[in-house]
Amino acid sequence: MRYEEFTIEGRNAVLEAFRAGKTIDKLYVLKGCQDGPIQSIVREAKKGDTIINFVEKERLDQISTTGRHQGVIANAAAYEYAEVDDILAAAEAKGEAPFLILLDGIEDPHNLGAIIRTANQAGAHGIIIPKRRAVGLTAVVAKTSAGAINYTPVAKVTNLVRTMEDLKKKGIWFVCADMDGDVMYRVNMTGPIGLVIGNEGNGVSRLVREACDMTACIPMKGDVDSLNASVATGILAYEIVRQRGLQK
Repeated sequence: MRYEEFTIEGRNAVLEAFRAGKTIDKLYVLKGCQDGPIQSIVREAKKGDTIINFVEKERLDQISTTGRHQGVIANAAAYEYAEVDDILAAAEAKGEAPFLILLDGIEDPHNLGAIIRTANQAGAHGIIIPKRRAVGLTAVVAKTSAGAINYTPVAKVTNLVRTMEDLKKKGIWFVCADMDGDVMYRVNMTGPIGLVIGNEGNGVSRLVREACDMTACIPMKGDVDSLNASVATGILAYEIVRQRGLQK
């Protein structure tokens, strides 16, 4: 489901967006405001996964594009999020072992869009992103995905580690992209697999890395010590494709 509006400003517009069931990723509210309509909006936001930021008027003025924010601005998802179970069901419907890509704090919308595009081409069944400290399905992400966002589901979860633990119970193994890991050609990435990619600057967080079953590194011959997150995803995703192909 495509949303036509990505940034919503003003009390009535934001409240109606919540009541209409739109997915609101972030809400910016004037700090200290106790007005009834604002409190109603905050209550609606707390019913879902919306991240609520209480900010000064200067910050709202800076974000606003209309100049009429009335103390509240919402960022709506450009596209609807899927559920993790939807992604597993898609794999089952195709008769394939689940192939998931989990992103631990990707912040650049261009990277997320490129990863969605790669995931689609590599046959991944879906992407899982965390609720906090990560970019959501913005208009830039949608554009950069070059249409792949229409076909590759993206689920947003509150706790990535807990989600991984739940998926392990369903038979999925997790491989973490890590420069100190085993060379990817030596890591068995066949079967039900979740590929975990970290933040552009800090990589995979400690708790997420510890929840993984394996680590894999990309052999590099150059003078820089890392690859762009979306490029690394592409290389590792196609190593998974290669290994799966050898099984047939």
